[in-house]
Amino acid sequence: MTPFYYNAFEQGSDLELNREIRNTLSREQASINDIIVLCIGTDRATGDCLGPLVGEHLRNVLPEIPVYGTLEQPVHALNLEETVQTIYARHPEPFIIAIDASLGIPEHIGYATLSQTPLVPGKGVNKKLPAIGHLSITGIVNVAGFPNSVLLQSTRLHTVMTLANCIGNAICWYFMDAYLPAPL
Repeated sequence: MTPFYYNAFEQGSDLELNREIRNTLSREQASINDIIVLCIGTDRATGDCLGPLVGEHLRNVLPEIPVYGTLEQPVHALNLEETVQTIYARHPEPFIIAIDASLGIPEHIGYATLSQTPLVPGKGVNKKLPAIGHLSITGIVNVAGFPNSVLLQSTRLHTVMTLANCIGNAICWYFMDAYLPAPL
């Protein structure tokens, strides 16, 4: 399936992403009680802190939703498999929304992508990690090229923060709509 692209620097991109998240979760008939948000990355590299920043945003705004991966407790290559095992042990039928930073072409820097396919973390830096998630959201933080690990270290924090706000808002609004009663 071709991913949807959202330019995080354009006003309203978070609303568009939210709309497609709602439509996708509705089509998938995902129960709000089964949705788990898995935010992958580390705060040790600017380009790779997108996931933990989104997780931190969600944890601060909606502490009742199950979020794995924050600045305090990041989910990264060394603990991803253990975290996935924990998710399946704690949640009988999880519907996982996986979030991670990615690298792409120059024209797509600052774009968030949404796909109904599992996320393959570490692909951009040649790590062999298991695919995870029913729905994946990535933020394109820099260009793909050699060496990718250096590119993640030299990524602009402004780009990462803009993407984290766009993705975090879109997911927050989904849960807020689901939890809050409709106005009379």
